[in-house]
Amino acid sequence: MTIQTKTPNLLDNPPIPVQAKLAAAWTSFMFLYIYVDYFHLYKPGAIDDILVGVVFKFDITPALLTAFLALIAIPALMVMLSMTLPARVNRAMNLVVASLYIPVTVFNAAGASWDWAFFDGLSIGLEVLLLAFIVRSAWTWPRTHRRPSRSRDSRPSTVGIRVKPFGGKPTTADTGP
Repeated sequence: MTIQTKTPNLLDNPPIPVQAKLAAAWTSFMFLYIYVDYFHLYKPGAIDDILVGVVFKFDITPALLTAFLALIAIPALMVMLSMTLPARVNRAMNLVVASLYIPVTVFNAAGASWDWAFFDGLSIGLEVLLLAFIVRSAWTWPRTHRRPSRSRDSRPSTVGIRVKPFGGKPTTADTGP
């Protein structure tokens, strides 16, 4: 009779590449970013303000809408860039963009009323948590240790190798380059 003492692990948990973690975090950030703006439309008076040409106390102009587009386009592009950029550039881009978006996200609290403090606080808090995850993931990006490469034509150095001449005592030879 065989007794199994070790329970088999039925689920495989392979490591997730940093690029995939970053792309997933930027995707989650984008969903929150867009839905928070969408749910803002349900606040009383928001639609009326838009109809008279005002958003967040700013007049709706082509420049404002272009700025809003840029604020949305950058994290949207970071989803793709996080999967395609080389590691060194990828790490730097994620550190810079996520760090810059933290104050942009916190700025959304400006002008908020206490009636909506829980909604605004929760949305900003979740977005900042995702941005902090992005910064942490990029900051702790695993490094590979480089081994010095030797080309086919290079020979190992023979400096300091003891050579024993025929019939003689060992001596130190300097036959290196």
